[in-house]
Amino acid sequence: MVLQTSVFLLFLLVPAGHSLSCYECVGVTGSCADQKTKTCPNIANSCTAVTTVVEIADIKSKVMVKDCSIGCATGSMNFGLTKMSTTCCNTELCNLKDAPDPSTAAPNGKECFYCDEKSCTNILSCTGSDDQCITAKGSFAGQTTVVKGCASKSICDATNVGSVENFSCCSGNLCNDAKAVGHSFLFLCFSFLSFLILH
Repeated sequence: MVLQTSVFLLFLLVPAGHSLSCYECVGVTGSCADQKTKTCPNIANSCTAVTTVVEIADIKSKVMVKDCSIGCATGSMNFGLTKMSTTCCNTELCNLKDAPDPSTAAPNGKECFYCDEKSCTNILSCTGSDDQCITAKGSFAGQTTVVKGCASKSICDATNVGSVENFSCCSGNLCNDAKAVGHSFLFLCFSFLSFLILH
């Protein structure tokens, strides 16, 4: 009888398992106005919101994504033509607010190299909380591609980035070396985006 009472009291004191709920949306027109609530799988412990801005010549595109996440980081990255910011939280429906627009952040005095379709010798003025220079290498369709740019320390501390290898950060101005390396780099940006959402 004492054992049964103890087990009963234990069940009263230990809360039942509860799945986290997050807002979910993919706004390819720069808006998450149609976001819906989503019950996350048990493995997900965070909610995230990501804003990505791509600027090529006179064309500017903004994509917003919200979803459940298996751990994530709040921060931002700037690869010259592509800028991303992400917010991460771990309470019920906490990702209501959009991640900040990374294209509106003010310069912070830091400089890093970044790659375009021709070379990786371009100099980028970092903005906002991006106080690290980043270099990442990945493979796509049998070709190796490198991206370089600026990132916040919280992003640099998130080292397990899906299909991205040789992911490194450094803190000195222009410390991410200007060696020319590869041509296409947008897929790596989207690898980072999927990492921020799914991890």
